[in-house]
Amino acid sequence: MKKIETLQCIRCGKDHSLSEGKYTCTACGGNLQVLYDYNLIKKRLNYDELKDNHDRSIWRYQDILPVEDLKYIPPVQVGWTPLYRAEKIAEELGIHNVYVKDDGRNPSASFKDRAGAVVVARAREMGEKVITTASTGNAASSLACLTGSLDMKTVIFVPKTAPAPKIAQLLVFGAEVIMVNGTYDDAFDLCLKASKEYGWYNRSTGINPFTREGKKTCAFEICEQLDWETPDKVFVSVGDGNIISGLWKGFVEFKRLGIIDKLPQMVAVQAENSNAVKLAVDSGAEEITPVSGNTIADSISVSVPRDGLAAVLAVRDSKGFAVSVTDQEILAGIPKVARGASVFAEPAAAATYAGLEKAVREGKVNSGDNVVMVVTGNGLKDVSSAMKSVGQPNLINPDMSELKKLVEEKHIG
Repeated sequence: MKKIETLQCIRCGKDHSLSEGKYTCTACGGNLQVLYDYNLIKKRLNYDELKDNHDRSIWRYQDILPVEDLKYIPPVQVGWTPLYRAEKIAEELGIHNVYVKDDGRNPSASFKDRAGAVVVARAREMGEKVITTASTGNAASSLACLTGSLDMKTVIFVPKTAPAPKIAQLLVFGAEVIMVNGTYDDAFDLCLKASKEYGWYNRSTGINPFTREGKKTCAFEICEQLDWETPDKVFVSVGDGNIISGLWKGFVEFKRLGIIDKLPQMVAVQAENSNAVKLAVDSGAEEITPVSGNTIADSISVSVPRDGLAAVLAVRDSKGFAVSVTDQEILAGIPKVARGASVFAEPAAAATYAGLEKAVREGKVNSGDNVVMVVTGNGLKDVSSAMKSVGQPNLINPDMSELKKLVEEKHIG
């Protein structure tokens, strides 16, 4: 592709051609990032072109995506999810503006559709027949959704702890599901071995450099939806680190193209027992130290973040910060997002609210800030966790006297 200049290693800086850099760096094994001929792209992708573009999907940004022919894209709409102004949340937290980017509105109800759409299109363009991934659930269900109607086999590796609704999605869309009796990290390692053994194309985060390309489109949309302005802070839940690094790449590329004139601070929100990125950010370390990864928020339950270095660099380069939250704070965030912005968030997505609330308490957010919370997945993906956050409904017999008693006791109405 003429528009792609190189695949550059995030760790050592080595450049690779598309043919030699299929996955990770050939010198140090580090993750790769796609770098483009931005002078060329600037002629094609600019404010005027976007203003007149009526495509409401990630493919409005095709000029800066690693796909040449749109005939290979999955046949569902990915991207251009709503950005809501959450006035109630802003008022309660004492912040000028809070916006909620609801990526649970994507086809598989997850942010991961952005990455999946780009990787699937690229795999089809390269003639791949079998695609595989390891996932705690969302990346897997996304890949299964996007390939469901395509002539492409999908093999999914998930840990046994993956929520039932996500497993149901996989099976409904026809994926071959391999449930691993272990953690996400165990599933990831087995998927990597399988892709080498059988030649399957590996979509897994941190292995495939094109996942970040799909995820950066969320940053593009945020800029457009804020009338070409940039928020002051963007709160993102972090597991493997691929989403926050992708968002940061998107903001940086829009600035490089002259579409925006300033960059936001990126805020990494992690569960307290799955906080390897936060530990590295706070300590100034160059290497990621493994943690337990235990958290109710399965989508960010990671012992060794597979794109951890890129996430750390995104926080540092943006002059942002990281915050960790407890599982109790994450669960409490589910109804707070729902009642403050009318958005049903799964635990990992609600973690962004918990992180924002904590950052406000710690004085890390200014009252005049414009803040974006990225909600990465819909709450229907993990109903059991949502029920833990709100309790059980009232149960009575179909009797008016029982209803009157309940209304009086609970002051209903």
